[in-house]
Amino acid sequence: MIKKILLLTTGGTIASEPTEEGLAPEMNGHRFATYLNAVTSNCQIKIQNLYQLDSSNIQPEEWQGMAKAIASQYRQYDGIVMTHGTDTLGYTASVLSFMLRNIPIPVVLTGSQLPILHPLTDAVENLRCAFAMANSGVPGVFVAFNRKIILGTRTVKVRTTGFDAFESVNYPYAATVNSTGLAINESAIPKPQGPFQLQDCLCDRVILIKLTPGLNPEIFDMLLQMQYQGIVIEAFGAGGLNFVRRDLTSKLHKVVQSGIPVVVCSQCLYERSDFSIYQAGQRVLSSGALQAYDMTTEAAVTKLMWALGQTNRMEEIKRIFSTCYAGEISLT
Repeated sequence: MIKKILLLTTGGTIASEPTEEGLAPEMNGHRFATYLNAVTSNCQIKIQNLYQLDSSNIQPEEWQGMAKAIASQYRQYDGIVMTHGTDTLGYTASVLSFMLRNIPIPVVLTGSQLPILHPLTDAVENLRCAFAMANSGVPGVFVAFNRKIILGTRTVKVRTTGFDAFESVNYPYAATVNSTGLAINESAIPKPQGPFQLQDCLCDRVILIKLTPGLNPEIFDMLLQMQYQGIVIEAFGAGGLNFVRRDLTSKLHKVVQSGIPVVVCSQCLYERSDFSIYQAGQRVLSSGALQAYDMTTEAAVTKLMWALGQTNRMEEIKRIFSTCYAGEISLT
């Protein structure tokens, strides 16, 4: 049976061509048709051009546009493929996982490290894998790259030039491509927990801070003056913030008491944070900050943006962060 697949294009390296200012996403969605014959012979494809942007310019407004485009058309298709620049692809995959609650079809994001016009491009292989996953009927938001299928909320870019640019952090691959074809890991794919809901309200007043030794606590006073509504902190190791001389934990307590949620994760890419181990971590917990455990930074930031788009009640935000919606957190 021929599957109907919607291809959404947003720009990125995969659609880039040389310009006087370097590579830029000049190719619109319909020019992709020339390059798709080799990867879509078993599909009926419709192409829709959403954006022609370097992914550095993909922001919350574009995320909402993507979510609305998918929500308005998903019933007409067996799967959706979206091409996207690699630099912010992990953020987009995470936030779409939250906004497209219980999406009943595969939504697969992909891109490339070389433009599709380049003779050595990785674009064709990545598209082939993305369409295979879109054909699978397995619901959820995924990223296809370098013959690996990664859950959207676990996707992190770890290399700038290598074709193996993305990893599934703290989580097994959703699928791999090998000599047997597309090998799906069913145990790694969360099941829908109800009917589809578009929940595309986001708060763009969320900031990420990477903790460095000697960070001045007064920075948080500045953030409040700038009317930020949520803060994510990448702390040290398993979880710690300095409190000698420059007492960050006391300042965080004041921030939380003012009604601003603070989420703390680890700067370490792999394994989970645990703020119960050390004195420095326990002081963070006593301040009222929320733990991200084994969430990626991309998932923690976008989940807080999404949570604040649903509610400004601290207790409800705490409940949201203690709930796994799209495989983003291990709660055991």
